[in-house]
Amino acid sequence: MFGMIPFDHRDSSLFDMFDNFERSFFGANNTASSFRTDIRDEGDKFVLEAELPGFKKEDIKLDLKDGILTISAQHSTENEEKKDSYIRRERRYGSFSRSFDVSGIQEDHITAAYNNGVLELTLPKAQPVVPAARQIDIQ
Repeated sequence: MFGMIPFDHRDSSLFDMFDNFERSFFGANNTASSFRTDIRDEGDKFVLEAELPGFKKEDIKLDLKDGILTISAQHSTENEEKKDSYIRRERRYGSFSRSFDVSGIQEDHITAAYNNGVLELTLPKAQPVVPAARQIDIQ
């Protein structure tokens, strides 16, 4: 609720103290455990685009269970540089996950492609089941 304000709001209330501290320390757009997604409605299908730069296709996992689609990605890299008596080591570990309700989607027709750091999922909409009309004979 506190993060719904689209502009920089300064409030000195006790309830906002930790929220404001987190924003100033980690940045206003802290997405440590998630990633950005865009979802388009193209009439007969939805197209979900998830930004996952720096990941390999093998690092990304798609799970579908009980109408919930979970996208998760995990990687770890280590860089070591030795120069004269100076040693520099950098490690980067990341794990990201988001879940989406895919009720109303043809789950067996979902397709996925990963190109240039963007995962694109095509989610075809389920066709509504219309009960067949029938004539009842009067006896």
